Amino acid sequence: MKTLILGMVLSAALIGCSDKKESTASTTSEKQAAADVGAGKTIAERDCKACHGLNGGGTAPAIPHLAAQRARYLYASLKEYKDGKRAHAALRDMATNMTEADMRNVAAYFASLPPIANTVETDVKHSSPYEKGKALVAACAKCHGEDGNSKIPGTPSLAGQQPHYLVAAIQEYHQGDRAKDAMRSSLRDSDKFELENLALYLAAQTPVQRAAPTHGDPAAGEPASAMCGGCHGSHGVSDDAATPSLAGQDAQYLVKAIKAYRTTRKNWGMQRYVAGLSDKDIDNVAAFYATQKPKAADQVPTSTQELAAKCNRCHDQDDNSSMAAPKMKGQDKDYLVMALRAYRDGKRVSSTMHNMSFPYSNAIIESLASWYASQPAK
Repeated sequence: MKTLILGMVLSAALIGCSDKKESTASTTSEKQAAADVGAGKTIAERDCKACHGLNGGGTAPAIPHLAAQRARYLYASLKEYKDGKRAHAALRDMATNMTEADMRNVAAYFASLPPIANTVETDVKHSSPYEKGKALVAACAKCHGEDGNSKIPGTPSLAGQQPHYLVAAIQEYHQGDRAKDAMRSSLRDSDKFELENLALYLAAQTPVQRAAPTHGDPAAGEPASAMCGGCHGSHGVSDDAATPSLAGQDAQYLVKAIKAYRTTRKNWGMQRYVAGLSDKDIDNVAAFYATQKPKAADQVPTSTQELAAKCNRCHDQDDNSSMAAPKMKGQDKDYLVMALRAYRDGKRVSSTMHNMSFPYSNAIIESLASWYASQPAK
């Protein structure tokens, strides 16, 4: 089962796992000469103190703490600014004027400092998006079932549905882009974070096969669904968080939804495809997908600590001082949120980080950033 919520890699200082090639290069450079902590302090006092403090603590929200960070990571980060792989005008100019020795020295200085004392409350309960979403599902249960499996003909099941699609669909109802008064009133006051949490909970539920349709011919619908499979996946099981799964869905709902693209629903690709289908074709396609075996989109851990478990294989391990991956515990929350979003959105260059973070919602990022920021730095 595809895992949307994997262990996430946030960061400290200038966050990110360097690619192996980059890590090897930085290791070679570090071995060329021993670092001079005293010389690094001089550079820090001249160039870094205004933002990161002489003690290595960020002087404002969204500025990372550098104290006790891994020297190898700090050096690799400065190299990325110098080489134009990270976009921050001031840091790029500063790094451009540094020699290799300067970068090693200032990295060694900040690495030598004691960690910044954690000022975030340590007794806050950090619930996962899954737990928060479960608390919201009551608003949907009357129509869609407590576990997202609807028993009402014509009403879609939400269990196992792709989470980004669910968020987008709910927002379309709220904005009036989809015509359904009951949906516009449900969750009207929920913000996007709450909707994402709800969607993640529903995505993790096991979908149940709906009753066989009384109209349409599944065998005739299969060849007619060939175009659909390009987006909605083989036999209607989507592997894209923003594209809905159709397998095992209620046939009446599918017919109604497909026909809506002829009138009210807006999607250029769907509108163009549906224009060429007769009512009989639509019945057949709906019957085909209704008879396919559904599958849950995601597997969601039940706590933020569990979400972070895989991160710690590279980050925050006591014996990983030689790694280029940064420590994250005790890091500034706003910075962690900003950095991971930058990787997800392709604004920071790291194929590994982008591939890992691309599916993550803002709710997941917020949850993990809060948890890491609340942990004692080491």
